[in-house]
Amino acid sequence: MDAYAAVVLAGGAARRMGGVDKPARTVGGLPMRERVLAAVADAAPRILVGPPGPVPAGVRLTREDPPGGGPVAASAAGLALLDPGTPVVALLAADLPLLTRAAVGELLDHLDAGHDGACYVDVDGRRQTLCGVWRVAPLRAALDRLATERAGGRPGSSVASLAGAPIRALLAGLRVREVPWAGGGPPPWFDCDTDEDVRRAEEWTR
Repeated sequence: MDAYAAVVLAGGAARRMGGVDKPARTVGGLPMRERVLAAVADAAPRILVGPPGPVPAGVRLTREDPPGGGPVAASAAGLALLDPGTPVVALLAADLPLLTRAAVGELLDHLDAGHDGACYVDVDGRRQTLCGVWRVAPLRAALDRLATERAGGRPGSSVASLAGAPIRALLAGLRVREVPWAGGGPPPWFDCDTDEDVRRAEEWTR
């Protein structure tokens, strides 16, 4: 699969790090969000969902409604900026400093006609849903369904009703291909929630 877009979610509260701008923390000399954006350098467009600030050239910046509304609200904001006809989107957390282009390519290769998305699973079989690729049409339909459900069944509900929704609720009902990491090097789904995680990622990048 050649054509795909990327939405990188960078608006989390980082409570376990004292509320710092976690994606701006550096690993291997680069902010984590820039490392993730570099892993999808061939995506078009690349969209960063998070607070205002400088972004690499060619990256579109937007904000979830309301700010800090969580990954589902951020996903909706990112999808709203996709170009018409975009078939597939990589939906990625901004704190995946070990993600590589090869790892994204592996996900794209596993997205076959029988599935709506493909995401990595860790060694315990847990889905790493914010390290995956998804067909845009079923993902948008899932957003509409969830917004309607959370607004008491009223169709055409505002995306604001998605604030606080868990990502598992968005993906419920989608056909997901689970992909274990079989490549060389550290797992691309490794996310940095704590200072210790950042230290481990630094060691892996040396």
